[in-house]
Amino acid sequence: MQRRTFTLLKFFSFIVIFGAPILCAAQTTKVKGRVIDANTKEALPFCNISFIKSTVGTITDQNGFFSIDAKQATDSISVQYVGYNRRSFPVKKNTTNNYTIELIPQNYALQEVVVRPGENPAHAFFRKIVANKSRNSVTNLPSYSYNAYTKMQIDVNNIKNELKDKKLLKQFKFVFDYLDTNKMTGKTYIPILISESLSDYYYSNSPKREKEVIKASKTSGIDNKSVAQFTGRMYQNINIYDNFIDFFDQGLISPLNNNGLSYYKYYLQDTALIDGKQCIRMNFVPKRKQEPTFTGEMWVHDTTYAVVKVVLQLNKGANINWVNAMAAEQVFQPVNDSVWFPKSSNLFIDFKITKGTVGFFGRNTSVISNVKLKAEFPDSTKKTSPDVILSDEAINKDTSYWAQNRPVELSAQEKGIYTMVDRVKEVPLFKTATNITNLLVNYYYPIGYFEYGPYYQTYSNNRIEGDRLKFGGRTSNKVSTKIMVGGFAAYGFKDEKFKYGGDVLYMFSKEPRITGYASYKKDMEQMGLSPFSLAEDNILTSVLRRNPNYKLNLIEQTKFKFDYEWVPGISSGIEINYKNINASEFVTMNRLDGTGETHMPITNIVLSTRIAKGEKFVAGEFERISLGSDNPIINVTATFGIKSIFGSKYSYTLLDANYVHKVPLNPFGYLRYIIEGGKLFGTVPYPLLKLHEGNETYALNKFSFNMMNYYEFASDQWVSLTLEHHFNGFFLNHIPLMRKLKWREVAYGKGLIGSLSNANKTGEFIFPSGLSDVSKPYYEVGVGVENIFKIIRIDAIWRLSHLSNPNIDKFGIRAGLQIIF
Repeated sequence: MQRRTFTLLKFFSFIVIFGAPILCAAQTTKVKGRVIDANTKEALPFCNISFIKSTVGTITDQNGFFSIDAKQATDSISVQYVGYNRRSFPVKKNTTNNYTIELIPQNYALQEVVVRPGENPAHAFFRKIVANKSRNSVTNLPSYSYNAYTKMQIDVNNIKNELKDKKLLKQFKFVFDYLDTNKMTGKTYIPILISESLSDYYYSNSPKREKEVIKASKTSGIDNKSVAQFTGRMYQNINIYDNFIDFFDQGLISPLNNNGLSYYKYYLQDTALIDGKQCIRMNFVPKRKQEPTFTGEMWVHDTTYAVVKVVLQLNKGANINWVNAMAAEQVFQPVNDSVWFPKSSNLFIDFKITKGTVGFFGRNTSVISNVKLKAEFPDSTKKTSPDVILSDEAINKDTSYWAQNRPVELSAQEKGIYTMVDRVKEVPLFKTATNITNLLVNYYYPIGYFEYGPYYQTYSNNRIEGDRLKFGGRTSNKVSTKIMVGGFAAYGFKDEKFKYGGDVLYMFSKEPRITGYASYKKDMEQMGLSPFSLAEDNILTSVLRRNPNYKLNLIEQTKFKFDYEWVPGISSGIEINYKNINASEFVTMNRLDGTGETHMPITNIVLSTRIAKGEKFVAGEFERISLGSDNPIINVTATFGIKSIFGSKYSYTLLDANYVHKVPLNPFGYLRYIIEGGKLFGTVPYPLLKLHEGNETYALNKFSFNMMNYYEFASDQWVSLTLEHHFNGFFLNHIPLMRKLKWREVAYGKGLIGSLSNANKTGEFIFPSGLSDVSKPYYEVGVGVENIFKIIRIDAIWRLSHLSNPNIDKFGIRAGLQIIF
């Protein structure tokens, strides 16, 4: 996405500034050892270890081991674990202390449990929890409502105090006043963002419906309504009763998965009274270290078998990028004798970029209150369609409002983040870092009232133009947040011709989103190119081509477009186009009678509709990036050619639709499929037929046929299917070397069948050499490995049909860059 000024851009600016490799100096005082049960001698995972009267601490791993160090350690440590008596131990400073710590269980009697012969009693208990999942999961309640407070925080970690003396960072010396140490990891960190929201949430099971009204939202350094929507409760949910917990496209296996006995080992530990209810503690650990599972414990009510509290830590062997650690805690409250409802949740993620450099912590805290079962949706929410409603005054609440309504008081450090971020934004070096980050992420570099870009189109090469230079840009937000004007100029040193263009985008409204767009261009264009392909005037396209780049035409185009979003997820557009296609020496427009055309004017009107229920966006002032949807996405277009206007000679109707859906198939990864089809009514020359999307580069394109050439197939009615399955390492994780590399397997297949009517097959214009119909189906299949160095995907692809066509490759290797978790 271009022109987006939101959280990630600010964060990556910190990475640019603080991201030089940091050598971790040896610490003065270290304490390490193991914590075990005094009676059974079994390891105790997730015990809290901390230096007394300090913020430095950690927790034990799943085998009970821990290690903690600090420069300014106190003289003792504290060891705490739910269900055990707290203990403290002296610490010798400036040396290494080794302990085997035995904790004594608190005196609770375990209730009688019926045990099957030869069976772990925890298994029988687990089955009772699973049998009651449908009753205890709040998503199965008829309806409810509650008030929610959500707090998110982002911290840059692995920051060393010595950095403040670096000459480069002197402008940021005040930031180090906020330096702290995380208790769980022992890493130092500086908070860079805090966000809070207060909202009312409503849920109905039949019909399935949910609504969140954000009453107040506050984010340090950011005043953006789109970002504010993501500070609410709905995007932070983890349901322990689900079989799989969605986490960055990964289906993490819940400890309460129906088949949990296949993935986890369970142990009953002890009992305790929680809110006056007798509860049993059950620990769980993964059976296999490579699977996306958790280690942790849960307390379960012994009568309803409802979860009262659960603590999770991500299995360290899980194949998830950029995540060094993840921990979550959920606490439930009794609403009546049979319903335990979420009361609070805490999520902690330790992200790492590369070893030895800075990373960041992500934290989320949610507090739920005023739970009402069988609640009615307010009339004000019934009349609105968005699932998340941001009230008009949500981002304008003053300090006194937050002080009165915030259920959890902010710490002194958290309060200071708001002030610190405002100061950071004014530092010249930070502004420069933000501009560099904008260039890398958005492809534009801001220079006052102007943004230069896209930078990757500055130089390219093709057979018609030879070496090509292009300079372009657009106005920045400093000029206006209602109108954006852009333009470009290019020159080919072989054809010695200038190309140029300009456009203007006007934002009539953001809620609902209503935009107007107008553009003119005179430039070289590759017809039959997927809209998701690398542009032809791209330096990477020039370098990665597998065939010479000559199937280009000079296009003059004038376009007017109006888009209207009726409700979130449903939008329509109308577009008026005038296009003049000029023939080239390689792509001619010769008639059957021997005559030819030097240009072909075309006028058309395009109507489009997009249906994407639940689609989420993060938006800037003008443009926005889709975060996808769990539901299918449908795009429908209808193009009407208009004869006798601006010289156009063709009247036709083209209907086109596609259906895109991503289906989780945990634990086997996920499947994405695309179904597309269309039909053209009328007789037209070949440039107006469906020129199927080929790919003549070594760059992998998921939306094109990677082994198909440009101008190889055309249709006036067609249907295609793409299947792409991402296994997320399901097979490779079982191979020790592959597990270490964290490579992941991918398989895909693409198929296409179409036809041409006799009128269009034997029309007045001669088809370019190699262009034919696809009445015989076209197929290609591929297998690949993604996540190489976390950003590279390489596929081996076989073409299975039309193998006698000229100048084709039957087999190829294609590579692409992608950022995935």
